[in-house]
Amino acid sequence: MKRPLLLGVAAIALLASPLALHSSADAQISTRSEAMTVDPQRGVLTMAPLLERVTPAVVSIQTLQEAPDRTTSSPEQELMERFFGGRATPNNRGPRGGLGSGVIYDASKGLIITNNHVIKDADEITVTLNDRREVEAELVGADPKTDLALLKIDVKDLTELRLATTGEARVGDYVIAVGNPFGLSSTVTSGIISALGRDQRSGDNYSNYIQTDASINPGNSGGALVNSKGELIGINTAIVSRSGGNNGIGFAVPIRTVKNVIEQLHENGEVKRGRIGVQIQNVTPALREGLGLKSMDGALVSDVGEDTPAEKAGLEEGDIIIAFNGEEILDSNDLRNLVGLLKPGTRSDVTFLRDGKRRTTRIGIAEVPEDDTDDNSTSDSRYGDDEPRMMEAFDGAEVSDIPADLELRGGENGVYVAKVEPGSRAARAGLVKGDVIRRVGRTDISDLDDFEDAIKDDDGPYALRIERQGRNLYLAVK
Repeated sequence: MKRPLLLGVAAIALLASPLALHSSADAQISTRSEAMTVDPQRGVLTMAPLLERVTPAVVSIQTLQEAPDRTTSSPEQELMERFFGGRATPNNRGPRGGLGSGVIYDASKGLIITNNHVIKDADEITVTLNDRREVEAELVGADPKTDLALLKIDVKDLTELRLATTGEARVGDYVIAVGNPFGLSSTVTSGIISALGRDQRSGDNYSNYIQTDASINPGNSGGALVNSKGELIGINTAIVSRSGGNNGIGFAVPIRTVKNVIEQLHENGEVKRGRIGVQIQNVTPALREGLGLKSMDGALVSDVGEDTPAEKAGLEEGDIIIAFNGEEILDSNDLRNLVGLLKPGTRSDVTFLRDGKRRTTRIGIAEVPEDDTDDNSTSDSRYGDDEPRMMEAFDGAEVSDIPADLELRGGENGVYVAKVEPGSRAARAGLVKGDVIRRVGRTDISDLDDFEDAIKDDDGPYALRIERQGRNLYLAVK
């Protein structure tokens, strides 16, 4: 099962590449479709024939930004300056250059894939081909949320990379990275796929990376990660490092994401993202026990928006989405990535669990609004004039009937969390003052009496559906 990537002690440098695979001398690796072949004249194992096909499709990218304004620098820009060449002149008063890599995606149209951070804010983009030809590139479009960009050059006799089949990659597969670290053209490193579906917890970005143990260094960004057949499986993008150098933990945007984003950039110059109108969260071990689930796989629906595709398809709060568009859903990040990368206007199958039963229906994909902000009002957490009835619950929480002056999205049914002791079980579970508990397990709560009945003679854990500042979510208290 996938686990979220922890980056608390590491600096993230946006780059990428792989390590060395050791083979026994008697390994039967001789077909041309594999990375290793035997050179009949020298009698050695080599990747040279494969690389002769791959390296011409990987280019070097140089960028130039005229006199960037120092006052606009952000921490992210400072990080880029540290790992991508910095300023060309002292005090940032002159033009600034940068280096990266790219992959020829369509030779007939001169289309090249790279990372958004490689060409961001560039006034000039120069592409150097494997045969040393240099040409100016035009930016077709960029997508910061996946860190991908599409360039176009007007040059003939290009070589493109064949794309791997979506979803074919597996942990342990042999991989090769090609790029231009530190400006060294056509540098090749190798390794394996260390993990799939890595989530860098990158805010509103769409992250579902391939992790590799490749040697990844500045300048590899935008380069190719290929399998042993020479097919493109990802675009090298980032590393986890304390020092900025290679620590054997590198990331590449997977080919599924690359295909979707690049096709939209080519057609429209921008990416339109899909939405189905649900709020989702992961299933924790305590929630699994409290809800009586067999596994923690899936995305738990904590809220369904009004007049959304999810509501029209019949999805409800408490459903566990376990498959979408033919893909297995292991956690909420899986669902977010799959839905977000679908074109609005399409329809997909969604499979979910409700009351332990598996169901499947069709759902439409709507477009994420350009200004995708939360317009829910914040709940008022003041008490009314009359002191409400209260009870202690969950070792550290005090709950009461809902004060009369509260205007809540979900109505008047439920109980109000009036106090949470720091360090208590309730606090560790995530309960905060002002939460409104709407359901315990599968029992809807109308008032304090219902709540007391729901938790008596039961040691937990309790799966709670709560309303917090106009949003619904699930918590589990042991």
